[in-house]
Amino acid sequence: MGASLGRGERGASRGGFSATGGFPTIRAVRLPSGLVSAILVRRLNRFAVEVELEGERLTAHLANSGRLQELMLPGAPVLLLPRRVAGRKTGYDLLLAEVGGVWVSADARLPNPLFREALEEGLLASLAGYRVARAEAPFQGVRLDFLLQGPEGPALVETKSVTLVQEGLALFPDAPTERGRRHLEALTAARRQGLGAAVVFVVQREDALAFAPHRGADPRFARALEEAAGAGVLVLAYRCLVTPCQVSIVAPVPVEL
Repeated sequence: MGASLGRGERGASRGGFSATGGFPTIRAVRLPSGLVSAILVRRLNRFAVEVELEGERLTAHLANSGRLQELMLPGAPVLLLPRRVAGRKTGYDLLLAEVGGVWVSADARLPNPLFREALEEGLLASLAGYRVARAEAPFQGVRLDFLLQGPEGPALVETKSVTLVQEGLALFPDAPTERGRRHLEALTAARRQGLGAAVVFVVQREDALAFAPHRGADPRFARALEEAAGAGVLVLAYRCLVTPCQVSIVAPVPVEL
């Protein structure tokens, strides 16, 4: 399986990963019912925020270790999922935040089901004919999100959640990520061993026009992504439509390396 330097689904391709201009809307991943509106007060730590709900200040879980400085703005409207489970420290998960009139998914767990849904529906042209053989696939000391099987053999895929957009440009990461760089190095090694390999950046908001590595936040990750692309790792990026009811991948965006 070959790969191309990504421009969404639009770039040229080599080998089994192909590219095409058209892209139908993917069936959405529905959010749980019963979300409640609140106001963000402040971020407490990597995985907790303080919110105001009906005049009461509460702690909510945040399933995202990124800095999220563009999302965690005091006074921002947020949507919470009640999670009243015995032994749990917080009674809510923060799922969405509204920034500049745009809903953004803050849940870093969501790109995997979004990718899997799209793949199973046959709506990712670059991965046509592939299916998930295993999640959390070990390779060279790391775990990658998916091992796929397809017409040209196995392929390893890692997805990344993107929430930072500046003037239409989606950027990842928003903080140094040693783990993310190791994932890219593993994909590069896989490609050099003749396996298919792809990294998929899922931009969990609708206002992205293109994607690029955030060199200012982590130049080592940016260099690793360029090296991966040069070795034949497919680099893909998609923007999502996020509403209080659902999240759906709606279009590829160009990748600028």
